[in-house]
Amino acid sequence: MKAWSEFSDIASSKIRVVFTDIDDTLTTEGRLTHQAFKALWDLHTTGIAVIPVTGRPAGWCDHFARMWPVAGIVGENGAFYYRYNEAKNKLESEYLLDKNKRSILQKKLAKVQRKILRAVPGAAVASDQAFRIHDLAIDFCEDVPPLSKDEIQKIVDIFEKEGATAKVSSIHVNGWFGSWDKVSMIKRIALDVLELNLDKIAHNRKAVYVGDSPNDEPAFAFFRNSIGVANIREFTHQLIHPPRYVTKKEGGSGFQEVARKIVRAQKK
Repeated sequence: MKAWSEFSDIASSKIRVVFTDIDDTLTTEGRLTHQAFKALWDLHTTGIAVIPVTGRPAGWCDHFARMWPVAGIVGENGAFYYRYNEAKNKLESEYLLDKNKRSILQKKLAKVQRKILRAVPGAAVASDQAFRIHDLAIDFCEDVPPLSKDEIQKIVDIFEKEGATAKVSSIHVNGWFGSWDKVSMIKRIALDVLELNLDKIAHNRKAVYVGDSPNDEPAFAFFRNSIGVANIREFTHQLIHPPRYVTKKEGGSGFQEVARKIVRAQKK
């Protein structure tokens, strides 16, 4: 991985959209700092679209889409996107599954939940589960004492044994029945909202992706300008496709590094 400081000003000046994870990428120790939130506003007021891409639930994403200076948001690891249409004063949404399929999905996940909680003492259903509509989030360190790597892997193994997809973030193991990931919905929102076809090299070069954990790996592999905040180093041994660049600082401070370089380049 190269230092983010090596990313050229010329390349920075061409960026039109910043896709970013939230937990431990925008946030620091679970909080969105003043500096990180200001970085979002700095990008927005400079004309750079910001689209968070998160494993967090639909209920949270509704708020983010309405209240944050963002062009839209991808939630639940790629199951949907929301955008607030200011001209129509309306929240617009795009789901991969219809309401009936989402209901069936939750019933299947409830069975997996019972198996995980029996098999892994200390694991808990994430506190934001009530706001989810596509997946099951198992907390391994946010509101519970941190579990070991072996215990986290056991959670993943149970999901996969049941035929579910499982992804590890910095705080949760998220599991769902389906083939989607962050990249598939990123492509969709980029085309629908920004008219960018990210499969085209020229369009891909206009974007960056910022993340911090293994569930960002598909995006690290897809984006030419992929960036890890410094805490990604904890996980690099698990990644076949690490980010191409890494910031000096962790979490929200690392995101601020990314925003600062892009904003400065736009103003030159």
